Amino acid sequence: MKEITSTAVNPTIKKLLSYATLEEKVNEEYKKYTCLPSRKLYSIEVNGDTVSCMGVKFLNPKEAVIKHIAVLPKDRGKGIGSSMIRFLCKNYDIHSIFAETDKEAVNFYSKFGFQITSLGEKYLGVERFLCEFKVQ
Repeated sequence: MKEITSTAVNPTIKKLLSYATLEEKVNEEYKKYTCLPSRKLYSIEVNGDTVSCMGVKFLNPKEAVIKHIAVLPKDRGKGIGSSMIRFLCKNYDIHSIFAETDKEAVNFYSKFGFQITSLGEKYLGVERFLCEFKVQ
């Protein structure tokens, strides 16, 4: 895992973030990761190519929120997303990890061990879910 700190937007990271947030919010979110001390952005490279990213917001020393997590479509299903969450658990002394997601990503979080709670239709026609993981 590599921490992204450069304020110059990496086009591959921008593409990955677009999988996890609205296209028009990508630059704003990237800037938050490089300017706010409570946020960190990480990537994973395979054979020199960036294939995934994970953006985290630290609420306090014991709790974190996964704001964005994305893996290139060709590299999904290989455990890369799970390895990013394991990195977070191993490298920070946190007790709880949260994420809010849509139906498409619920299975990913559920397989990892997150508890899933429906937040209902938060946006018109879109059910959202709160995912919570207690770090052992």
